[in-house]
Amino acid sequence: MAKNILVTGGAGYIGSHTVLQLLLAVTPLSLSIISIIPPLLLSKESRNSPANTKRISRFTRFDSVIHFAGLKAVGESVEKPLLYFDNNLIGTITLLEVMAAHGCKKLFIEEICRDIHRSDSEWKIILLRYFNPVGAHPSGHIGEDPRGIPNNLMPFVQQVAVGRRPHLTVFGNDYSTKDGTGVRDYIHVVDLADGHIAALSKLSDAKIGCEVYNLGTGKGTSVLEMVTAFEKASGKKIPLVMAGRRPGDAEIVYASTNKAERELNWKAKYGIDEMCRDQWNWASKNPYGYGSPETTK
Repeated sequence: MAKNILVTGGAGYIGSHTVLQLLLAVTPLSLSIISIIPPLLLSKESRNSPANTKRISRFTRFDSVIHFAGLKAVGESVEKPLLYFDNNLIGTITLLEVMAAHGCKKLFIEEICRDIHRSDSEWKIILLRYFNPVGAHPSGHIGEDPRGIPNNLMPFVQQVAVGRRPHLTVFGNDYSTKDGTGVRDYIHVVDLADGHIAALSKLSDAKIGCEVYNLGTGKGTSVLEMVTAFEKASGKKIPLVMAGRRPGDAEIVYASTNKAERELNWKAKYGIDEMCRDQWNWASKNPYGYGSPETTK
């Protein structure tokens, strides 16, 4: 495994769990990790900016990059497309330019990397397509803490469970699914973090060029099934309000994981019961996330 790893977005939900799993996977003395604060915690002027990216490259040389510093809310991306192009596209291009300038040609990132590999076959790139990360570290010390109104199901559910919100709004209950609600592939965030570590190890393979892997469980779970599982784990009743479908949402999405299981020797270990158990453990210990009632208003 590479000795110096740059983790962009390393203080975010998925990034923080991956950094922790990296630290647990290797002897601390053999690994150096630099973490860039995720974009949503920074001001607009400093968010994933070229200056920030180039500044961090002056401090040390890095051998590999895991790139998490992207925005991903479906509804917001429809409302604010330029914000997403600015952060995800321009920010990524800047990161690639810095990596090329410093001779670091390994990366987890988005589809734009295909063109990079076609132009320069020295790049080793693994594109990880993951699905709906939920849960928290079993210790309960780190978990998901979205700013403002959550865009995803489970952080909203946990905020209802701890009394921060009166009910859960379910967007769409007329889909052609078992209970009318959307079906997604929910994956434990620790499983997802371990998938990144498996991919990082795969980069040592001389045959790696530009490969794509799905990181999911391979199983679809409906919104109402997840709510029921969380109610069981928490002992809390989650009041529901049904609403219309949300723009951009698909009916059913789940992963085909055969390639990741075969080539990365990785498979998700946890089911929805464990996901909800660990999410409730985090939420019950930290009802206001990393903040307080005053800072989360």
